[in-house]
Amino acid sequence: MRIVVQRVSQASVDVLNELGTVDPTFELQQIGPGYMILVGVSDADGEAEVSWLAHKVLNLRVFEDGQGKMNRSIQDIGGEILSISQFTLYADVHKGNRPSFVKAGAPMHAELVWRDFNDALRSGGVPVREGRFGAHMRVGLVNDGPVTIVIDTDVDMPHKA
Repeated sequence: MRIVVQRVSQASVDVLNELGTVDPTFELQQIGPGYMILVGVSDADGEAEVSWLAHKVLNLRVFEDGQGKMNRSIQDIGGEILSISQFTLYADVHKGNRPSFVKAGAPMHAELVWRDFNDALRSGGVPVREGRFGAHMRVGLVNDGPVTIVIDTDVDMPHKA
């Protein structure tokens, strides 16, 4: 799994329909302070990656304490998460100028893993809002800091490195 974690003061997502207008069947999802997370899944990802990554996100200490140091977690501040599935995190641009997405997980598998990841985050007591898997979405955020962290289980997870 690959994720991009952005510390935000606020974030939102809505879904666009085929006409490029807001899809009325999708309720706008909004959060206050917390994380906006882009989530990419490969076919090799499963329960171990979900568990490790959720633990890492819930315990990242990137929110300021009373002395202005990044020393508090999302749980410590009572923050929220906006999770967006993002297969383009597995783009391969080694050849030519058109990205290849063959390393991205098959849609049925990727959606299940993404949903499991969101549920694992929720089990840590953090409210999680979601985009719509596979949809054309419009994401807005106010990056706080900015603080942006990329985590890749293939590189960062101890038993995989």
